[in-house]
Formats: sequence, structure tokens, C-alpha cells
Amino acid sequence: MAFRRKRERLRPLDEAAVYARCHGDRDENVKVVKLPPRRARYDLLTTGEDIRRGLEDRIDARELGSAVAARPAPGA
Repeated sequence: MAFRRKRERLRPLDEAAVYARCHGDRDENVKVVKLPPRRARYDLLTTGEDIRRGLEDRIDARELGSAVAARPAPGA
């Protein structure tokens, strides 16, 4: 019966460690720079919360309409 050895996972590498593995030691000509987060490509017109509220309003209006239609007409 053959047993497989579990492979050890490698630790995650940061940018400096990756550069050192690929290109060797850094010298004074190499500088690692942190970039600011990217801005949104476009502004959203609505949010998920606005869509949810609109759906709830439509469902409530549909329930109100069916309740009014189910009531008998006055004087009948």
C-alpha cells in the first residue's frame, strides 16, 4: 500500500521577495513603489439598496391592488 506524502504549501511572497528570486538582489537603481487604489471607472446610478426598495414597493403595490380587487363593491 503506497502512501502519498502531503505537499507542504509555500508561504506567500511579497513583491520584494519575488523580485529577489527573479532578478537577484536590488541595487540603488531599483525602487518598489506602492500605488494608490484605482478609482471607479464610472459612477453607478443606483445602489443595490435602491433596487431592493423599489422591488419591495412594487410588491406592496401589487398586494394592495389584489386586496382592493378582492373586496366586494360597496352597495352590492
